[in-house]
Amino acid sequence: MINLLDMTLPELESWMVGTLGEPGFRAVQVWQWLWQKMARDFEAMTNVSRTCRQRLSEVANIVWPEVVTVEQSRDGTTKFLLQLADGKRVETVLIPSESRDGTRRWTQCLSSQVGCAMGCTFCSTGHMGFERNMTMGEILGQVLVARAHLGDARPDHPVLRNLVFMGMGEPLLNLREVMRALKSLNSDKGLNFSPRRITVSTCGIEKGLRQLGESGLAYLAVSLHAPTQGLRARLMPKAAQWPLEEMLAALQNYPLKTRERITFEYLLLGGVNDGPEHARELARLAGSVKGKLNLIVYNPADGAPYAAPTEERVLAFEQILWKRHITAIVRKSKGQDIKAACGQLKAALPSSCGGQQAEA
Repeated sequence: MINLLDMTLPELESWMVGTLGEPGFRAVQVWQWLWQKMARDFEAMTNVSRTCRQRLSEVANIVWPEVVTVEQSRDGTTKFLLQLADGKRVETVLIPSESRDGTRRWTQCLSSQVGCAMGCTFCSTGHMGFERNMTMGEILGQVLVARAHLGDARPDHPVLRNLVFMGMGEPLLNLREVMRALKSLNSDKGLNFSPRRITVSTCGIEKGLRQLGESGLAYLAVSLHAPTQGLRARLMPKAAQWPLEEMLAALQNYPLKTRERITFEYLLLGGVNDGPEHARELARLAGSVKGKLNLIVYNPADGAPYAAPTEERVLAFEQILWKRHITAIVRKSKGQDIKAACGQLKAALPSSCGGQQAEA
């Protein structure tokens, strides 16, 4: 059966017209039921004819990821372990923040692959290895699960405000499905997310980078984590196959909208990349690109040979950047106590459920 969540709106229109003989407007109705009203069965689609609903139920279905576990951190961060239709498992995270009017808003960290092929030495997902790419429906299904959990049923004023492709996997290695997901996210007939509220993070994949920029569908973040090619090759051996200077040259020509900047993510590893010499070299690199820096204090990951830097070293690192007029912010890490922070996702069942490793 066809999972309708795996169809873009133009694909759904073409299929319903060509296969079911329905008028084009019917596909728009179904699409809105799927993404705005979050319908999980065809009988809920009350403005769609009974005949059409019956035919849809015979050839198609609506498959959301199954929620296996939900964990909540002391800081309010919520992590979901989700099972896909073939039994593979991924994680997605909801991160809370307060808006200026005191209303709680949420950012969702989305996965784009089951596991990851990049093998970054500090990342739990990288230690899993790569299983497969996720489909558009599986990627966006994470958003439906989160909105249902939050009771977020108002597309005109959602509490889920921002999406970051910073979960499991390298988005640009699943470019086709990620681009289809971004186009669907931008649709005003569906989830209706503005591109300025979506960020796609890459550790440095040359193929697809330009296509993402020219699409204008999301902002770009680049996981840098080292200011020299040699150190980057130690920490991120596969990402470093694209030489650092070549990557920076590509980023200098990356298509940016007015006031848009590239975000560089830099994970501070105690005694590894957090020294004054690293900060000075990083300032040189960052100053060559229209961007800003997010400094992330390392979150301990099982089996990784790293430690978090001291608060004093973090402050000194930040000050060196600011003195060189580089915009740098230490990003507060959330969800560490449930292994939901940056670099900790690995699709494992929590210890309260037996502590076993999930098949992901």
